[in-house]
Amino acid sequence: MNDLMTTREVADYLRIKERKVYDLVRQGNIPCSRRSGKWLFPKALIDRWVLQGVQSPEIALGPAPAIIAGSHDPLLDWAVRESGCGLAILGGGSLDGLSRVADGAAAACGAHMRDPETGTYNVPWVSRALGGRDVVVIRWAQRVQGLLVAAGNPLGLAGIADLAGTAKPRVGQRQEGAGSQMLLRQLLGDADIALDDLNLVLPSANTEGDLALLIADDKADAGVAIAAVARTHRLDFVPLADEYFDLIVRRHDYFEAPIQTLLAFARGDAFRARADELTGYDIREFGTVVWNGD
Repeated sequence: MNDLMTTREVADYLRIKERKVYDLVRQGNIPCSRRSGKWLFPKALIDRWVLQGVQSPEIALGPAPAIIAGSHDPLLDWAVRESGCGLAILGGGSLDGLSRVADGAAAACGAHMRDPETGTYNVPWVSRALGGRDVVVIRWAQRVQGLLVAAGNPLGLAGIADLAGTAKPRVGQRQEGAGSQMLLRQLLGDADIALDDLNLVLPSANTEGDLALLIADDKADAGVAIAAVARTHRLDFVPLADEYFDLIVRRHDYFEAPIQTLLAFARGDAFRARADELTGYDIREFGTVVWNGD
């Protein structure tokens, strides 16, 4: 977790007093996340936050690479292929995707980051990280998150507390910064369970598909992912929470042909049929602008 700084570390990094950092957090003016009672600060987003205060033509926003970074979503991956939009998918987790959009290294990213303070998705992160300067948040889908378990659920897992139960199931996990890993930490925190209390499988899985394969190959007993991944890999599924998966798009690129082609395709019948087939998707709010930086 070298990309996450503590309050003291970010104060030293910015050469300000720690009290000032707490003031910025309270005002909602600095990118941060609360985990296990502590504020943590993604270094890449802190760097971007600092650059936002620099008045320089060298950082003016122009076209970004035709890439959708961030979290992998089976419905998004399919739509990108079928639409012929010309966009490339670059997975790496929600937080990594947000950093790439902030740096101009991607036109958009997929994200499903739950804010632990408000329980809302993505908008608090974008507001803190990008300061409302150059992006819009577009609703992609509501999804069901839960525990992937082996077919037949042989350990009888029924909820998050069972991950620390007497059976000590082997728990696969995602990389830090992935939305599913954030949710796992938050659900464990709500249940007063530490991540280190689990019987964790290493190394971390880079995608939800990789996590599903660990379970299918009997290298793990459970892990957090969406219902569509369970169906694709013929695993059982224990629902835990509904979430929002959104596209965070640079405004300049929102109006360009690749993004517009993708969005137009996703308004069609084939997209709706695919969402129903994958299961665990509610696309009634698709295309809604849930946040605009202005």
